[in-house]
Amino acid sequence: MTVEPADTGVDRRAFLARAAALAAVTTVGAVALPAVASATGRAPTLDNSNAFVKPRPEALADPTELTIAEAAWLIRERQLRPEELLEAYLARIAAYDGTYQAFNVVLAEQARAVRSTGRGALRGIPLAIKDNYYTAGVHTTANSFLFQDFVPPFDATAVARLKAAGGIVLGKTQMGPLATTRATTPDGVVTTVNAWTPTNPNTDPGGSSTGTATAVAGRMATSGIGTQTGGSITAPSNAQNLTGIKPTMGRVSLHGIIPLSYTRDHPGPLTRDAKDAAIMLTAMAGPDPADPRTQGLPGVPNLIDAATPVFHRGKVKLRWNTRIGVLPGFANGTSATALARQAYLAALAAIPGATLVDVPLPDEWDLLTGNTFNNVRLPERSEPFMPYLRDNLRGFGVSLSGWLQGALFGGNEFLIGQRAKLLLLERVLDQIFDKCDVVVQTGPVPFDIIGLPELAFPIGFTAAGVPIGTILGGLPYGEDRLLSIAAAYQAVTDWHHRRPADPPAGVAARLARPRLTADDVLEQSQ
Repeated sequence: MTVEPADTGVDRRAFLARAAALAAVTTVGAVALPAVASATGRAPTLDNSNAFVKPRPEALADPTELTIAEAAWLIRERQLRPEELLEAYLARIAAYDGTYQAFNVVLAEQARAVRSTGRGALRGIPLAIKDNYYTAGVHTTANSFLFQDFVPPFDATAVARLKAAGGIVLGKTQMGPLATTRATTPDGVVTTVNAWTPTNPNTDPGGSSTGTATAVAGRMATSGIGTQTGGSITAPSNAQNLTGIKPTMGRVSLHGIIPLSYTRDHPGPLTRDAKDAAIMLTAMAGPDPADPRTQGLPGVPNLIDAATPVFHRGKVKLRWNTRIGVLPGFANGTSATALARQAYLAALAAIPGATLVDVPLPDEWDLLTGNTFNNVRLPERSEPFMPYLRDNLRGFGVSLSGWLQGALFGGNEFLIGQRAKLLLLERVLDQIFDKCDVVVQTGPVPFDIIGLPELAFPIGFTAAGVPIGTILGGLPYGEDRLLSIAAAYQAVTDWHHRRPADPPAGVAARLARPRLTADDVLEQSQ
């Protein structure tokens, strides 16, 4: 029997109703939300044979080059011990993190003490954890003065699930203070650099999950996790040649993550390819009694199978026939990005099962996606922190301006913004997705505003060797279709296999790191 993609069974009106209820929850507290569907069938597992991939010959010389799926194959075949994989990453951290500054803390001895068991694909895989995820007994600071002494008593649900699946926590990664900008110290000094330009701290490494992104791109972890409220999974993935997925709101529990926005925070993985993203999301996803946003959703589909390329007569084809929407102006121009997008669209069009269709921007797109309404998220993030804003303004460091701005918004502005968000979601569902199944995007907006899934992956490089990425947006709970498209594209291209050169010796000591101003932070957080 042919398995259909998950997005075909979702009632769009029900998802819209759930989004409306979620907006209301911000004013009344955590309550049960309307169900979109009942979870049915058995949950997918990590011992799926498609989660194990025989390594490329060029990856065998260095364990840190392996993807999760490749390392899992070697570990299963007893050609690589988890201890060897861990030590290879710890050696790279010791050699290069002085330059990259991807980690807040490295948990070398704790990682060495873990004895991973089980048969799944994450057994013994070293992972980098963004420092806003709770880790039991380990400082969780969100790179903020406010949490500099916080040691949580339990793991975030996502971390607990990764560990239960056999993953090894290598350490906690640098991030933007309270997830508001690129990784800096709480007072704004840039820390993490882009792994592709390690001697130039001015090159943007992406959003607040840049510590995780640089750890994975710089081969200091096999994979990692971040959070996205305004682009901080997709942007670092695009900036550093990674494949990152921001799932549909509720697909992964937010329990045990220091919040930024109740209706816009999304946890997700930053990985090296679509298969690894599927493995990580499979481990992280599913209902959690501690997070009502995860309840009443469709069951997690078989993401690992979806991220496995399908071949017909020796050629790649899409797993499911898919209409790929192209927004106006997406590939216009002659810049490196435009040329990469043109080549990307041509490669997609050549894959059997893919149909490119032009789709219009919804009515009042610029207004509904601009800062007029986008900034209404600021009161939502400021409200839980009002006691700190009253008593400890210095605790917010360089990001104070945005928190104060949120505290000063009027209730009428917040309510109008919530209504605008629902109108935007309705128009995206009706005016874009009536004509296509997935849509290409130029940035994370508006899908992280309205809770729809996004997948970022690499499509080329500039002349200076800086990665160029793209983003695909999907229907509610359509992560499997997004992964299937990326898997097919990655089967006919090799961008995702390219890795940055190691930093030159001694560069860390002479690297001048800039300081962000409050205006810089406010601009980036918008």
